[in-house]
Amino acid sequence: MRKRHELTDAQWRRLAPLLPPQKPAVGKPNLDHRTIINGILWRLRTGAPWRDIPERSGNWSTIYSRFRRWRKAGIWDQALAALPAAADARGGLDWTLHFVDGTVVRAHQHAAGAKKGAAIRPSAAAAAASRPSSTCGPSAAASPSPSC
Repeated sequence: MRKRHELTDAQWRRLAPLLPPQKPAVGKPNLDHRTIINGILWRLRTGAPWRDIPERSGNWSTIYSRFRRWRKAGIWDQALAALPAAADARGGLDWTLHFVDGTVVRAHQHAAGAKKGAAIRPSAAAAAASRPSSTCGPSAAASPSPSC
């Protein structure tokens, strides 16, 4: 039975040809790629530390090591480029629908709350019409008991 964070059979059939050979040319055979990838997916989806990967996925250090080696070798980049290309070739992507999420598009901190098209500085007339922000100044000198 497939667990929550594991690849389906259909997903595995698409991904498996994009990975390095299961048995390397030299050395001992690798732990099953699907098991390793299921461990990587569990870790990435939960955000848990590498050491907390469930034992059914294998030793955490083996999973981390494979993840790093494949990242340095560009295997993840190749797979993440090939999978959408294959889906597009069979008509599985709808290019008319796009989502932009606020978690990936950031505005400058000063962009919040400004009126569209408003000037960056208040005009001189608006500044003259506003109340003074301090009691010390030209109007304070006219008061009977200046505190400045």
